[in-house]
Amino acid sequence: MNKLIAEFIGTFWLVLGGCGSAVLAAAFPELGIGFVGVALAFGLSVLTMAYAIGHISGCHLNPAVSLGLWAGGRFNSKDLLPYIIAQVLGAIAGAAVLYLIASGKSGFVAGGFASNGYGEHSPGGYSMLSAFVTEFVLTFIFLFVILGTTHNYAPKGFAGIAIGLCLTMIHLISIPVTNTSVNPARSTSQAFFADGSWAITQLWLFWLAPILGAIVAGFVYKTISPQKD
Repeated sequence: MNKLIAEFIGTFWLVLGGCGSAVLAAAFPELGIGFVGVALAFGLSVLTMAYAIGHISGCHLNPAVSLGLWAGGRFNSKDLLPYIIAQVLGAIAGAAVLYLIASGKSGFVAGGFASNGYGEHSPGGYSMLSAFVTEFVLTFIFLFVILGTTHNYAPKGFAGIAIGLCLTMIHLISIPVTNTSVNPARSTSQAFFADGSWAITQLWLFWLAPILGAIVAGFVYKTISPQKD
């Protein structure tokens, strides 16, 4: 239960910190943080939680990460469903708090509410295929970095920094394409609060592509890693 509470709180912070920066601060008149600021916010949210709860739950904060670690032989299959449920609930709680804050502004319109999308709902108008490839490849890389930096033979104490910076780089690449998911829990939470039903309709891609990318990365890393954990 302690692990599940940690995953709930960690994913709550990921959504509130990352998506909150996109909804509240990205386009703030004259002082907006823009894409770079949002990318840093997501990276910092993971980095800070890596050191806060990494020793409790492993700091997955993401169903794709849990599945990728399982594929890489680092996570027990019996814990997958409880972790994923805790992550999704934490993400939804984070989005609910963000909605409560954002709706306190006069004239508030939820709009996309930092949801992920493709086609006309892609920030840059990218196609479904572009979105799928982006989410698959970048989640693959994310898991590859996670598996490498948390290996027993990797330098100790630096994994959180590398993982946080990797997520920052991922957002710098893909915000224009999909608004960056690589995390089905994050995508689900925002889709519930976006205006209209388009975000829910397109949500399948932001579960399927990250999960496939993560699982492939897990099997690949397990195959090429020179030493056992």
